[in-house]
Amino acid sequence: MSFAATIITLFPEAFPGTLGVSLIGKALRDGAWSLDTVQLRDFGQGPHENVDDTPAGGGAGMVLRADVAAAAIDSVARNERPVIYLSPRGKPLTQEMAHKWAAGPGLIVFCGRFEGLDERVIEARGMQEVAVGDAVLAGGEAAALVLLEACVRLLPGVLGNENSIIEESFSDGLLEHPQYTRPREWEGRSIPEVLLGGDHAKVAAWRRAERERLTAQRRPDLTGNRSKD
Repeated sequence: MSFAATIITLFPEAFPGTLGVSLIGKALRDGAWSLDTVQLRDFGQGPHENVDDTPAGGGAGMVLRADVAAAAIDSVARNERPVIYLSPRGKPLTQEMAHKWAAGPGLIVFCGRFEGLDERVIEARGMQEVAVGDAVLAGGEAAALVLLEACVRLLPGVLGNENSIIEESFSDGLLEHPQYTRPREWEGRSIPEVLLGGDHAKVAAWRRAERERLTAQRRPDLTGNRSKD
């Protein structure tokens, strides 16, 4: 069974977007995974198909209604797929989460808008809140593209070289080492000599040292979560 993604959104025209290009787009066209959208407006209330209302207790903006969101979610066959609500207050998306979901049947992703989603439907439908960064977006569509790309690229056969995911950032709690290619000299900057000598053991040691250096410098928060060698 292939990885199946369902997006619940007010803007289905945002998809597949970047998920339809390059190797991930090819995998979609080849049937290695599937993508479909559900228009949230189709479940709106009243003659104007309202999907939102004013916040209980007052305040700025509008909130997506629980009954509308639940009807949209319930219209989708879950097939043991988690229901993800993209929210800046959610758990940060990690490579570990992407690996877990990529190994499963797929995801149902709810794209929020306005001031957010009624808390009751989040609780009642067991939605998992996920954030793609410490920033607030206008809606969940761009975040959904990020989340799904992180998962789909891990599916068997999607990438041209399966080894490319082994030493990339976060694969073992470290950031990726610097990469170089031709020309050998560029604007007075040279490729490190160790990468040109043909000694694979020295190259591996250099790359490991660089990964540790960059992680300590840029993401010291990762060092405490790194698996022991």
